[in-house]
This record gives sequence, C-alpha cells and structure tokens, in this order.
Amino acid sequence: MSTSLFDLSGKLALVTGATHGLGMAMAEGLGNAGAKLVITGHSSQEKLDNAVAQLREKGYDAHGYLFNVTNEDEVNEMVPVIEQEQGPIDVLVNNAGIIRRVPLLEMDLAEWNLVLQTNLTGVMVMTRPVVKRMIERGAGKIINICSMMSELGRDSVSAYAASKGGLKMLTQNMATEWARHNIQVNGIGPGYFATSQTAPIRVDGHPFNEFIIGRTPAGRWGNPEDLQGAAVFLSSKASDFVNGQVVYVDGGILATIGKPSNE
Repeated sequence: MSTSLFDLSGKLALVTGATHGLGMAMAEGLGNAGAKLVITGHSSQEKLDNAVAQLREKGYDAHGYLFNVTNEDEVNEMVPVIEQEQGPIDVLVNNAGIIRRVPLLEMDLAEWNLVLQTNLTGVMVMTRPVVKRMIERGAGKIINICSMMSELGRDSVSAYAASKGGLKMLTQNMATEWARHNIQVNGIGPGYFATSQTAPIRVDGHPFNEFIIGRTPAGRWGNPEDLQGAAVFLSSKASDFVNGQVVYVDGGILATIGKPSNE
C-alpha cells in the first residue's frame, strides 16, 4: 500500500486546545505527515506563543490563534481570518475540553454547564463555520476527541461522561448530515495517557496507577504519541469511506471485563 494515502502535504489542519498534552501530540503527528498546523488556545497568549515556538523548533509550519471555542462570536470572527491568512481548513480536530471531578450531588449547576458547554456545545460552535466552507469546497475531515467515558461511567465524572457520550452521538449525526458532501466526521477515544496532568498518580504504589496498569491489557499507560496514527488516518485519504466512527485508542480497556488483581 502506498504511503501517499496518509500524506497530508498541502493540507491545513486546525487542532483546538493544542498548547500542550494530547492536542500538542496530535498536532505533531499531523505535522509529521506533512500538514500545515494551526493550533488554538484561550488561556493566555504567552502559553499559545510558547506552544507555537515548540512546534516550529521541531520543524513544523505552525501558527497559533487565541480564542474561546465556546464563544460563537469569537469563533465566527476567527475562522474566516484563519482561512484568509493560512488557507482553507482541510482538517478540524476538536480537542479542546475540560473535566471536573466532582460527585454529581456535590456539583453545582455552573460547573455542570461549563463542562457541557466546553466539551459538547463548543464542538458544535467550532465546527459549524468550518464545515460550511468545507461543504463549499466539497471535502473535509473532522475529528472529535471523545473518550472512554463516551462508553463507560466512573465515579465523580458525570458531567464529563455526559458531555463525551453526547459528543459520540453528535459525531454520528454530523457524519449523517455531511457525508453526502464528501466530509468525513469521526472520533478518537483516548484511554488513560501519560501526561503532565496524570504525572502525580503515575507512580509506583499509587492505587490508581496500579488499577490502570492492571485494567489495561497492554499493561501500561498510553504515550501521547500513541494517538498520532489514528489522527493521521482519520485526516487522510485512507479514511475517505470511514464516517461516524469512534476509534478507541485505549490499550484494550474497552475490549475486556478485566481480571481479579490476584489472578
């Protein structure tokens, strides 16, 4: 099979929330496949500039734009600016998201709304102005970053699970509406990954660390680079007849019921 199926040269990929962690890793993967990169953030210009500098130091053609994906006015203003300055957006990776680990009975409505607004409504807000232009051009790739919580529940993450479960169904419905325009909409569902956020619990002897390693058939946490293959596949011609799917990159967690710790 020719590797040209996975070649993203001449394509522009926009990855939201990609100033660090999994978003940054996926951006690097798309850059390795030849894509020009646009990353977004909203917390600070300094953080965004540092992320762009890191990408450029590694040889990627990278650009950054500061705006909040939940703010429809900002998104509608910035998407045309990005396309005017950088070119048509061929690939949109909706990665921006947050989690609040609070038991449902203790979570106030403002926190609930923030999680749903960021993880679910933000994807809709970000995607609509981008996909309108994709429809005009007759092609496009959209990747929504879902979660294992699109399939499973867990204590204290009800808002996050509700948002990611909703995102799985939004992905399928986006695919249903836009496939006729040669637009593929799919999702990636990461498992448990080694990031700066999980560093405090990824230590020998920590109960959650032992739980994840024991629960994952691969016997380890995922490395951020483990997401790059799925991101490139779903951004490339290799996935031109793949639509409405969620690819779970979880080391096999969703494939098994697990086994007793003493087995």
